Amino acid sequence: MPFTGQAEATIDAKQRLALPAKFRARWNPKKEGATWFSVPWPANGVIRLYTEQRFEQLARATQQDATLTPSQDRADLDTVLFSHTEQLDVDANHRIRIPEWQLELVSMPKEVVVLGAGDRLEVRSRDAWQAERSRRFADMQQLATRVQQSHPTGRRDA
Repeated sequence: MPFTGQAEATIDAKQRLALPAKFRARWNPKKEGATWFSVPWPANGVIRLYTEQRFEQLARATQQDATLTPSQDRADLDTVLFSHTEQLDVDANHRIRIPEWQLELVSMPKEVVVLGAGDRLEVRSRDAWQAERSRRFADMQQLATRVQQSHPTGRRDA
């Protein structure tokens, strides 16, 4: 079931983010795993959150052509991606603790918005999202066209 919609949230002084109820309702820990994986992403200062099952699926897909002698670019990408990814436990109050270094890396403020992004959640600065939301909506048709042209079979990037 895809994650959809958006919810305002706050990252507290202990770097904890309460998973919004609307997203918790769509997440089945018994089926999708009890933990989340946080991946800081350089574009727009985002932290991507994947369920345990989805992250493992994507990780396996990136490793399908694994070899002991990967290209230097592939080896570098794997190192950066996997070394910057953290597995996060969910506490009894439905909170995850995002490592402080990840928050600093993407300059994440305390006031955030959690966005449904299909197979993942995205945590973004609330102010930045509000400033760009209308522009992103206006650009949606062009973006959809570009994605369709680069992936005519409908396959999405991993």
